[in-house]
Amino acid sequence: MMKPQDTLTYKDIMEIPALLEDFSRRASALKAGALRSKDKAVYLVGRGSSGNATLFAKYIWEGYSGVITNFIHPHSIFEARVPLRFRDQVVWAFSQSGRSPDVAACVKKLMGWGAKSVAVTNEADLRNNPLARLADTHILLSGSKEVPVAATKSFILQLWAVLWTAQNWSGCFKTKDFSGTVSLIREFLASEFDPSGAGFWPRLRNAGVIGFVGRGPYNAVADDSALKFREMAKAHALGYSAAEFLHGPVGAYTSKDFVFLFSPSGKLPEDMEKVRLALKERKTPYRVIAPAKGKFPFNCLLADIEMKLTALHLAAAKGLNPDNPKGLKKVTRTF
Repeated sequence: MMKPQDTLTYKDIMEIPALLEDFSRRASALKAGALRSKDKAVYLVGRGSSGNATLFAKYIWEGYSGVITNFIHPHSIFEARVPLRFRDQVVWAFSQSGRSPDVAACVKKLMGWGAKSVAVTNEADLRNNPLARLADTHILLSGSKEVPVAATKSFILQLWAVLWTAQNWSGCFKTKDFSGTVSLIREFLASEFDPSGAGFWPRLRNAGVIGFVGRGPYNAVADDSALKFREMAKAHALGYSAAEFLHGPVGAYTSKDFVFLFSPSGKLPEDMEKVRLALKERKTPYRVIAPAKGKFPFNCLLADIEMKLTALHLAAAKGLNPDNPKGLKKVTRTF
């Protein structure tokens, strides 16, 4: 059986603290490229993990910086019968490789209608990064090369870029929030986290469906955690907001399934407590993920890394190669 520590995915995760520190050193210089419209609004576009990062951006930028964010679905842009009014608006495109054809084509069309654009990518070589070449400004996540595994470091870096952008716009956080988070992540990774010996592990491993429920910024963590469990461990995994989960999906969960509940602190928020009670009523096993250390919303990153490592260990336990998951393409040709 492949050991998690021997995988490219594990090595990708272990790079995270140093890459976050490097981004922080460059963050103030990126302020000029953090565009927004005069009326403090932006539009967001991204696919897969990058799409989940835009959800995180919506919660952070609206909640902490007073910047209205709007999601763009490329299909509606391509099918628009008349030009849409995007003059003096700003679109942020998240793409780890910068090579998603539909994202680049969408941005190009919006720019043709007068929009300014920001590309957030993890590809420094502009020859291989059409989105960065196209955009008015490029925010480079790191100089660490993308590897063909499920997005780990690059997703965390996208969340980090979102937090630093909020800081550059409104000074809503403290410098120690960033440095302290890096220290906690480094400490966590040094602990050689291994969930396979935990009491919940047998039920997780045998679960028919694995759910992930979060609220606010943790909704983005829930969605991306589910994606990584699908990609790495071939699990039937789904992410939800607390409200969405209670609106109907909870009724499909049974004692044969498993649910992760994300909380910003040890005390569950009211709506998450309702989720917990609903699961208890259905005898559905669950586990609360509430970082013991770290300030919200920065502790979202700690929870996300814990979930990525859990998915990695689950894949290894199933005899799967997490570095070569079936169905995963780093560049998805959707256009």
